Amino acid sequence: MQLADSHEADIQPTSEEQLKSALESLLFVAGRPLERAELRRLLAITESQLERALAALAAECERRGVRVQRLGQQVQLVSAPENSRYIAAFLGLPTQVKLTTAALETLAVITYRQPITRSQIETIRGVNSDRALASLIAHSLVNEVGRAATVGRPALFATTPEFLHQFGLTSLEHLPRLDTVDETPLALEEPGNGANHNSEANGHSTAPEQLALPSPDDEDEEASE
Repeated sequence: MQLADSHEADIQPTSEEQLKSALESLLFVAGRPLERAELRRLLAITESQLERALAALAAECERRGVRVQRLGQQVQLVSAPENSRYIAAFLGLPTQVKLTTAALETLAVITYRQPITRSQIETIRGVNSDRALASLIAHSLVNEVGRAATVGRPALFATTPEFLHQFGLTSLEHLPRLDTVDETPLALEEPGNGANHNSEANGHSTAPEQLALPSPDDEDEEASE
């Protein structure tokens, strides 16, 4: 026990600057989203200390080529969205990927009502959303995050860290507020009561693609859905 206490004392940052530096290094080498609990354990700090360090690091990164991205209990470093074209050129990836109107509409529903089930999405949209949802999952913009505590335990879907990165956001809190969004709970399969959430998401720390609105000539999925 004494050895563990001594080791923890040795690794605990001794100043806010050292803590911020250590936090940046951990996020940099991780190459994946890190849980806040994992960061607290590694740095031997409290939640309030971690929050202050994250806020300070995020403010510094606004002037640099990386950003601190937060999604739920996960944190990671990502490249600045304004530099995506350079990263895409370096990686030899396309700079744009087109989403159909149906996919964009489905993404908007998920973004503002997450976590949400497939049937809830279709209740809001009024059409089948299988193809649109599959497209969003294929582009890593949406993934399954758990199961609703209702009959059949349908899958719950939410946006990913990649979604934040593609739209130049560092947190869902930075989403534009839509005053017209109806916040009344849906009667069908409301997931808010007892849903089993799994916060793990497969995000990417690079910006391989930028989304583009479809042109009027693009394939219209609505009819086929």
